[in-house]
Amino acid sequence: MEGNRILKELFWGFIIGNGIFFAFLTYNYFTDDYRFDNMFQDIWREYFVNIVFSIVLYMVNMSWLYFLLKKFERNIYTAKRMSLAVLGNVVITCLGVFAATSILLVALYNVPVQDTLSYHTVENYVRTIVISLGVSIIFYAIFYYRYRQENKVKEQKIIANTASAKFDALKNQLDPHFLFNSLNVLSSLIEEDPYQAQKFTSSLSKVYRYVLEQKSKDLVLVDEELKFARTYVRLLKMRFEDSIVFDILEESEDPDSKIVPLSLQLLIENAVKHNVVTSGKPLHLKVFEQNGELVVVNNLQEKQVVKKSSGVGLYNIRERYALLTDRKVQIDKTATEFSVRLPILLKQISTMEIQQEYIQDKRYEKAKERVEAIKGFYGNLLAYCIVIPCLVFLNYRTTSFPWVIFPIMGWGFGIAMHAMEAFGTNPLWGKRWEEKKMREYMDDENF
Repeated sequence: MEGNRILKELFWGFIIGNGIFFAFLTYNYFTDDYRFDNMFQDIWREYFVNIVFSIVLYMVNMSWLYFLLKKFERNIYTAKRMSLAVLGNVVITCLGVFAATSILLVALYNVPVQDTLSYHTVENYVRTIVISLGVSIIFYAIFYYRYRQENKVKEQKIIANTASAKFDALKNQLDPHFLFNSLNVLSSLIEEDPYQAQKFTSSLSKVYRYVLEQKSKDLVLVDEELKFARTYVRLLKMRFEDSIVFDILEESEDPDSKIVPLSLQLLIENAVKHNVVTSGKPLHLKVFEQNGELVVVNNLQEKQVVKKSSGVGLYNIRERYALLTDRKVQIDKTATEFSVRLPILLKQISTMEIQQEYIQDKRYEKAKERVEAIKGFYGNLLAYCIVIPCLVFLNYRTTSFPWVIFPIMGWGFGIAMHAMEAFGTNPLWGKRWEEKKMREYMDDENF
């Protein structure tokens, strides 16, 4: 273990040793007067022995725990590994008891080295192993809690990265899909009308520039998308002329309203691809706003022979909306009409705003919990200040033995722990350890 960690673990070994010593002292006081009198007559030696045992056993068991965490990359919480961990605790505790007992016998009681073996008893080993395993289980539980918290952060980061990658992949589908269909149109125009093909190429470059600019965005203004759709329609007009009749909304009712980029272009393209478009059977396509949705409607005159659809267009739109909002893309088909309703997303329902609202709610809940914890602490402290003086007075009037020291120290320790919890300070993990650790992992690109 590193230098700072060693000092930290020595401190906790000392704290735990004190807790165990006073627990035994209190237990013997109420259950075994003879043993309590023997301990009290030589209390400082008993205290020193207990502290030495506690620190030695704590350090060897924590060394074993850190070894396991490093070896198994913190994932020790399986049946096989936990069995190995507990078995290792038993073995290493026995070695620690042997070493601590031998050192104390020689250094404190002046027992010759060759005679120390006779002082090792099974009862002493069993009692120490039970206590050591109890403390170890507590620390396994603490590290398990930390392990779960770290895994939650990791899972959330994976989910976020997966969603981001999925969204990028969906946006990248627009490039080849749009280009492939545009080149098909251009190929037809080259044979039919080279002059129109030249104009189409010029317009296509402008349209494609818009595609490249918008495909990296999650949302675009409805007005921008409408303007682009009209540009795209002009390209189609070069080929189909009067075979297509368009009625496109000039501008949105709310200038801040947004939709998924290139969704109108994909829907218009989809309508042209799957329907008969001739001067005798013109395709009527209408775009309008209704009830917070942008509606794209075309008359249904499906081609009798058409290649099997890849479904890229509609699937792409639905999936990108699903990653941004709970509102669904509505698709309706009747005998004479096909319509798609695109949810119009306002600022307050965008993903970022939803996340901000969620964060605010979580902060409010956390602040409320913190206030409740502080109120609980002050109530506990008030009770301590009222009850302890009464116990001191009772102790003074009934006996000369200062038994009141045990509730003072025990309850006082509880008060200290309560204060650290209420005010967000903990020496084991440091102030606000959980928040700091989560932020650290969220910021780590290699995590």
